[in-house]
Amino acid sequence: MTSTVASQGAVLGDELAALLDPRYVIPGSAADARFRRDVLGKYAADPAFVVRPASPQEVSGVMRIAGLHGASVTVVGGQTGTVGGAIAAPGGIALSLDRMDKVVAVDTAAMAMTVEAGCILQVAQEAAEAAGAFLPLDLGSRGSATVGGSIAANAGGNRVLRWGMLRDMVTGLEVVLADGTVVSSLTPMIKDNAGYAWKHLMIGSEGTLGIVTRAVLRLRPRPVTDQTALVALESFDQVIALLRRLEMRLGGRLSSFELMWGEFYAVMTRSQRESRSQPMAQGHAFYALVEMLGGDAENDPDQFMQALAEAIEEGLASDAVIAKSGGEREALWAVREDMAPALAACHPFLVYDVSMTLAAMPGFVEAVRAAVLVRYPEARFLFYGHAGDGNLHIIVNLGRGSANASGDEDTVDALVYGEVARLGGSIAAEHGIGRSRRAFLHHSRSPEEIALMRRIKQALDPDGLLNPGKVVP
Repeated sequence: MTSTVASQGAVLGDELAALLDPRYVIPGSAADARFRRDVLGKYAADPAFVVRPASPQEVSGVMRIAGLHGASVTVVGGQTGTVGGAIAAPGGIALSLDRMDKVVAVDTAAMAMTVEAGCILQVAQEAAEAAGAFLPLDLGSRGSATVGGSIAANAGGNRVLRWGMLRDMVTGLEVVLADGTVVSSLTPMIKDNAGYAWKHLMIGSEGTLGIVTRAVLRLRPRPVTDQTALVALESFDQVIALLRRLEMRLGGRLSSFELMWGEFYAVMTRSQRESRSQPMAQGHAFYALVEMLGGDAENDPDQFMQALAEAIEEGLASDAVIAKSGGEREALWAVREDMAPALAACHPFLVYDVSMTLAAMPGFVEAVRAAVLVRYPEARFLFYGHAGDGNLHIIVNLGRGSANASGDEDTVDALVYGEVARLGGSIAAEHGIGRSRRAFLHHSRSPEEIALMRRIKQALDPDGLLNPGKVVP
């Protein structure tokens, strides 16, 4: 580092420390690992500083200082994304909102809650529940994902089938723009057509257009019943038929339909056998986790059981295990969510989350499997996802014949995303574009759409300070 660069960095650090207090300005080299590497260990970051503002005004001040020095700013939340979307640029600023982590208010009359962006999702869920309400957003990473990060990625999760993406739950936002302007519309109103819906530009923008500091989230009445079952199926025709039957039979109360291919179920249950018993025998082609949330404690359990019994009798499913307690419910969900033991044995691996029509999924899976095996004969695959909303997750280990080097990843990316494009699907169902999918954006967006995205980015962040190198090619 030249003396000039070093002195510029020192001045930047001094100005940030004067704004925030030196305790909240940390040299990048001394920062926690999550500010220097992504969750998959794929990307390394080298920020000059990690800053921890405590208010929108302090975030605004950080942006004004960054603008004077031409320093980029990347918000780093729970680091649960898989596309390198929260990796700070070399010499830039990594901004943490962990001091802005409060539930500001829960209004059960308006069925809305106001939260700071650094609030952990599970904390927000529990606050809503304590007030007698319900926040529908639910992710496997609920214990570490932040509300702001979830908004930046337009997170979906387990209950999109019934309540939609996070975009459908945000009624108000407060955002700091690249020039430090604080734009705030913290409203609980569901219907508001007064001009441009600028908040929707921010939701899903991955911190490239503005920094979310607070949000108003739409709540729902808290369900009083939770019916969960693991269902075995032998064909994808059964999968589609069962989903449609339950949507009709349960009268809008079906909240989750999580699909696992047989190989995924076998790998997960084998890896968990020391901690919990297998809820159902292996060997079926598909397994679906089905959840119904309702409000009739007397009748909901019987209706749920009857709907599944009818499905089995009519050949729409082969077998079902229904949870009879909270512990059994957690054990069923653990098959889908407690993936750490199995993934530890799969390293190194590649991950994808894509979307398409439900009917296209089986053909997509077989096409991807066949194409990858031609290049990597020892490859292993895990397919699973939120099938009810067309979201498919893929984990690929390329086997002993490959070190999963960069060239291998590029090859598999091209195969997977090429097939997504052929089907007219999306290369990013949940985790966004980030850094790793940027080169493939054209598979899901037309040249005109990408040009429009560039114009929006230029208008809101002309100097490219906000999370550079992400989303737009």
